[in-house]
Amino acid sequence: MDETDVIVIGGGTGGYSTALRAAALGLEVVLAERDLVGGTCLHRGCIPSKAMLHAAELVDGIAEARERWGVRARLDGIDWDALTATRDDIVRRNHRGVEGHLAHAGVRVVRGSAALTGTRTVRVTTAGAVQEYRARRGIVLATGSRPRPLPGLRPDGQRVVTSDDALFAPGLPGSVLVLGGGAIGIEYASLHRSTGSAVTLVEAADRLLPLEDADVGRHLARGLKKRGIEVHTGARLEDVRSHEDGVRATLRTARGAVHELRADRLLVAVGREPVTDGLDLAAAGLATDARGFVAPADWARLETAVPGIHVVGDLLPPPSPGLAHASFAEGLLVAETLAGQTPGPVDYPAVPRVTYSSPQTASVGLTEHGAREAGHDVVCSTMPLTAVAKGMVHGQGGMVKVVAERGGRVLGVHLVGPHVSEMIAESQLVVGWEAEASDVARHIHPHPTLSEAVGEVMLTLAGRGLHQQRT
Repeated sequence: MDETDVIVIGGGTGGYSTALRAAALGLEVVLAERDLVGGTCLHRGCIPSKAMLHAAELVDGIAEARERWGVRARLDGIDWDALTATRDDIVRRNHRGVEGHLAHAGVRVVRGSAALTGTRTVRVTTAGAVQEYRARRGIVLATGSRPRPLPGLRPDGQRVVTSDDALFAPGLPGSVLVLGGGAIGIEYASLHRSTGSAVTLVEAADRLLPLEDADVGRHLARGLKKRGIEVHTGARLEDVRSHEDGVRATLRTARGAVHELRADRLLVAVGREPVTDGLDLAAAGLATDARGFVAPADWARLETAVPGIHVVGDLLPPPSPGLAHASFAEGLLVAETLAGQTPGPVDYPAVPRVTYSSPQTASVGLTEHGAREAGHDVVCSTMPLTAVAKGMVHGQGGMVKVVAERGGRVLGVHLVGPHVSEMIAESQLVVGWEAEASDVARHIHPHPTLSEAVGEVMLTLAGRGLHQQRT
């Protein structure tokens, strides 16, 4: 049996960040991955989708240049092969970078399927060959997640696709029906609209991004509808049938209205589920909860009820948000714990949440409803982005909303509009450091920028607003 300090099962963002940090702290690390290091985020999710969304932004910019700014630009078409080649090159270069970092750090990457055989032992099977490993310090479970299936509907990669294979389906469909109004569904709806598809977006909850502040969902829906996306909230698909010429679906709204929908492609984005297939958790005395997650007994250490076995990434239940940047933080925490350090726990309320659609959304901290439910005496201030000059320049609308304790700290910041993903880091510090609006108001935001809308809202909450009064 091969001995090492730490065994990490899964090479996605949570797994490889654990491995890199543990190796940097002097631990011997084995990383078992049955596919490609980088996981869903690098190969099927975050990176390739954001590359495509950047291309979509360029397409939208050509239309805006012509229609709004008098720039005589023209779009001759989209070279799908060239577009996907650039996307794939970005993924390949990032993949080589991750592999290079792991090799340089001295992490032993083992290609194969890993299963627990005890509380400190793992079996890795590769092409029929079996190798046993024993961990002196501990084992880290980081096997990630996959798209949650729609009962009774089998994806075929062409007419019916999941978020994992939507980027790799052939060509540009004339019409797309997107099922799911969470971040993934909205991003793909936005992408397909930019590249010329007619898009229908269906969400069962009463608003888009139902876990976000209600004002975020309202402003986002307004922006998507303005772009020509048909949005149905409070609606469910009663029946979906796949045919050679596309899909046909029956939609029933909360008020009982029935709509018959047709599209060239159905994209199912109703959430993701943890992957524990083949892990043999029972061999180590572990089990999943009713939802399939592996819950930690100690959230401060992300350690399960079996000492020495830790969990990171999408295997964790809420409050872990299932976001790549949260899994980086979880990997650092677990690696440092295994090295004998005592890092602070992950501050989950201060993890930013971003939707890379057009318009974008970005949030951190509590929603207004969540803050009131938690018993806070809440005061809010909201400003449309078009109230600042740079917001007028971009012309996409949007808003800034800050939720705070009356006379106290900022509890949440919620943004909708162009490029707000690049604005949320400031608000993460504000929420994470428990700053008050008056603390932020002392700092000067550059003019003209979109960020000055955040500064103005903080000034308003501090009783010093120039252009609006606190509500």
